[in-house]
Amino acid sequence: MTFDSQAYAEQLEAKVTRLRDLLAPFDAPEPTVFDSPLQNFRLRAEFRLWREGGDRHYAMFAQDDKRTPILIEEFPIASLRINQLMPQLKAAWQASSALSHKLFQVEFLTTLSGDAMITLCYHRPLDEHWHAAATKLAADLGVSIIGRSKGKREVLGLDYVVEKLEVGGRTFSYRQPEGAFTQPNGTVNQKMLNWAYEALGDRPDDLLELYCGNGNFTLPLATRVRKVLATEISKTSVNAALSNLSENAVDNVTLVRLSAEELTEALNEVRPFRRLQGIDLKSYEFGSVFVDPPRAGMDPDTCELTRRFDNILYISCNPETLAANIAQLHDTHRITKCALFDQFPWTHHMESGVLLTRR
Repeated sequence: MTFDSQAYAEQLEAKVTRLRDLLAPFDAPEPTVFDSPLQNFRLRAEFRLWREGGDRHYAMFAQDDKRTPILIEEFPIASLRINQLMPQLKAAWQASSALSHKLFQVEFLTTLSGDAMITLCYHRPLDEHWHAAATKLAADLGVSIIGRSKGKREVLGLDYVVEKLEVGGRTFSYRQPEGAFTQPNGTVNQKMLNWAYEALGDRPDDLLELYCGNGNFTLPLATRVRKVLATEISKTSVNAALSNLSENAVDNVTLVRLSAEELTEALNEVRPFRRLQGIDLKSYEFGSVFVDPPRAGMDPDTCELTRRFDNILYISCNPETLAANIAQLHDTHRITKCALFDQFPWTHHMESGVLLTRR
């Protein structure tokens, strides 16, 4: 399968036009555009398995039709490692009833640095026959394998992969756990991190980060400021972020498991939180806030909270909610930098970034 570079260029230009139009009311500068590889860019993939011709096949479904499977032998948008593993895994389950019996879903997670993990999901308990076959498979493929059945999880190897990304001339190591959110397009993620690193610049004060995930942005941005207070609600992501901070010897970050809404209440002194015990919020001299919210964007109260800061660095996976949040902030802040990151080529989705500075 080949990908048409001209068609890609046209799709990317349509995204640029869409972002430009959405931000036009706010006098945004022309966006810097970060493109994607045309294929083999996606580091994770999830397939249902479909029985046909006496065997199971990788399958996906159109969004509007969950009954008609699209059978897949290769997946060109996925990483080379995933495409290498797909036929090897299929051959393994074809040769082993212990691996194939009631197997209904397969998930791959890979990294730019070559690490790989496979999750096998079953409609049955996992027994010693599965364990023996899966242990051999993990060794043969050079991957970690996780078996999932109702209420159970068996880990053969590690339950995370390790990514390495270069930002600002330094290589950062990221633990990416099974089941937790990670940026799917590693090449564009690295471009996004470097843009945010440059946009923030070196600062003598402190940074507040909301929705920090596994520390994807936290690690490089922490090297630009005096200290960071970061929040994240997912336990899995918090644990990964703590490991990543330790692994990279980044020691100026305090991480708190609170939602953005809860932290807003804490900073507004609406109510105290036990998880903030021992943390002196008044000791921070916040000059900037970094936000990377879910598709719904920031809720109005959190958006209002960001108004307090001279600089708002905002990464968005939904340009419509980004524009809505900027509309709320436009009377006190203006867009001084703007970028489009093509995390999701061949779809209408896009990631964008803005730096808002106080007027």
